[in-house]
Amino acid sequence: MSTYMAKKGEVERKWYVIDAAGKTLGKVAAEAAVLLRGKHKVTFTPHVDCGDHVIIINCKDVVLTGKKLEQKKWYRHTGYVGHLKETNYATLMATRPTKAVELAVKGMVPSNTIGRAAMLRLRLFEGAEHNHQAQKPEAWEF
Repeated sequence: MSTYMAKKGEVERKWYVIDAAGKTLGKVAAEAAVLLRGKHKVTFTPHVDCGDHVIIINCKDVVLTGKKLEQKKWYRHTGYVGHLKETNYATLMATRPTKAVELAVKGMVPSNTIGRAAMLRLRLFEGAEHNHQAQKPEAWEF
């Protein structure tokens, strides 16, 4: 008996909704990365993109534990010499909470073409409303 290997055309993609209200940022990002990668499926194949679509709602209500709001920083570079910008997570969560969740998920998917394709299937919303009801997403509890 040989090992099953999924083909690109055989992959069936489902839609899942994760409610991030009151949950820690790392746990929400880890679950989203597993769904985006397809590791929850029996037919998971490492070299094939077999992940699903993920919608994360209530990003503004995600929790950071400990002193991460004051101590954790987000760094970005403008491209000019000496222009390294830093923002602490208290400011980032107040102004752009979807960016904080996106950065956490991006760090947990592979840094290759499969990971980049997986990030395209991630949808983030600050509130409880999303515009993907037509896809009939299922709620994912963890």
